[in-house]
Amino acid sequence: MASLGFSDVLSLAQTVAIISTLLITLYFSRKQIQTMGLDLETRVLNDLDEKLHSLIALSVESPKLIKMVYDPPYEVTEEIPYAYYVLFMCAHAYHMKERNILSENEWDGWLQWTKNAFRQGKLPVYWKEKEMESWFDPSFRKFINTEILTPSNVQAKKPK
Repeated sequence: MASLGFSDVLSLAQTVAIISTLLITLYFSRKQIQTMGLDLETRVLNDLDEKLHSLIALSVESPKLIKMVYDPPYEVTEEIPYAYYVLFMCAHAYHMKERNILSENEWDGWLQWTKNAFRQGKLPVYWKEKEMESWFDPSFRKFINTEILTPSNVQAKKPK
């Protein structure tokens, strides 16, 4: 059996240290790339949300503009774009929770806000009777229909 000299042990230790450093660097680089990807996705989604926000703001100012994208079988009042905007905010918060961007405490606040808006306002009527649910993605629709629109949460009020 060959015995290792001091220089051989030192060389082996340096090699192990270099390989360990490379593996640690690779691990953290991979984590950073994943985080950058999530940040990029979030920026793109926020950019789209800002564009939608601008469209909704125009619709709130002039409800007749809604007919450019949807010609409803009922009269368009100021409440329609406002109700959609409130739902849009709730959907945005919901999607930020799905992407783990909101903390549990922030989400609990938004969840309570959403429940209160559906319980105390006319949102359930607009969600179902005015068919606003069809303008949102399936995941958010399921969330509203199963977790928010429960008999204990909602006492729907009819619009005047």
